[in-house]
Amino acid sequence: MASVLDALWEDRDVRFDITPQQMKTRPGEVLIDCLDSIEDTKGNNGDRGRLLVTNLRIIWHSVALPRVNLSVGYNSIINITTRTANSKLRGQTEALYILTKCNNTRFEFIFTSVVPGSPRLFTSVLAVHRAYETSKMYRDLKLRAALIQNKQLRLLPQEQVYDKINGVWNLSSDQGNLGTFFITNVRIVWHANMNESFNVSIPYLQIHFISLLLQTGGYVLGFKIDPMDKLQDAVKEINSLHKVYSANPIFGVDYEMEEKPQPLEELTVDQPPDDVEIEPDEQTDAFTAYFADGNKQQDREPVFSEELGIAVEKLKDGFTLQGLWEVMG
Repeated sequence: MASVLDALWEDRDVRFDITPQQMKTRPGEVLIDCLDSIEDTKGNNGDRGRLLVTNLRIIWHSVALPRVNLSVGYNSIINITTRTANSKLRGQTEALYILTKCNNTRFEFIFTSVVPGSPRLFTSVLAVHRAYETSKMYRDLKLRAALIQNKQLRLLPQEQVYDKINGVWNLSSDQGNLGTFFITNVRIVWHANMNESFNVSIPYLQIHFISLLLQTGGYVLGFKIDPMDKLQDAVKEINSLHKVYSANPIFGVDYEMEEKPQPLEELTVDQPPDDVEIEPDEQTDAFTAYFADGNKQQDREPVFSEELGIAVEKLKDGFTLQGLWEVMG
């Protein structure tokens, strides 16, 4: 059984110049807001673009050249702030700064609204990101959380209980623990009957394999139900609900704008193929413009560059003049 998580990259990755197919919403992804006249001040200063806010990520693309774009997943975001930036389209103005970390690399993005006096850029992105951060129970495995109240499951918004099974043994310890299963449309929850705080919440998003040995990423969780036909019925029910969930996942990010935006497919335009040959082995350095130099408090010491014949600020480790020239080009 394939987990939805295996193919899910939209909320976890930072990607540059993605294909039109990757810009389309995946099952369960919803377009929440669309903001025109947004400048990518860090990487494409002076280029008017469009910012798309979904329940999993933000997408920016150039209006003149949609293949120049970026996708920033909410799970990669470390911090969001507002500061003054120097925009070619607006001059000195308030901008949205987003610091991210993906594959141990930090990227910084600066977005500026070209529309004077419009706070929508800040309110939309901040509100949707907060909705993502406060709905992790839909997506993350949780141990010993506040799941049970008065012997009943504390339901999430959009959650429905389909079955409750008593007499379920958790095999995580030598002697096992007797408890109760709640099977819902978004997750499985087990808690010990003697201690309700000893529990686990397992979203379908995290489940890789089901035989009542549930493999969830780095965990293998074992449960025992007697008799065998009752166990088989439970496995069948969980597999069925997992299949339904996989076809249309519920990510739990609940936020709506007063004005509904057009579907994402209508807001992005397929680009005709360029009449050029692309060397597949060449590595693109387009993302270098977004590297975050978060620890820099002052200019680095000047050094003499034999390539340029002048003194220049010392480059960070891993950077070369040739690489920077390629980005400028």
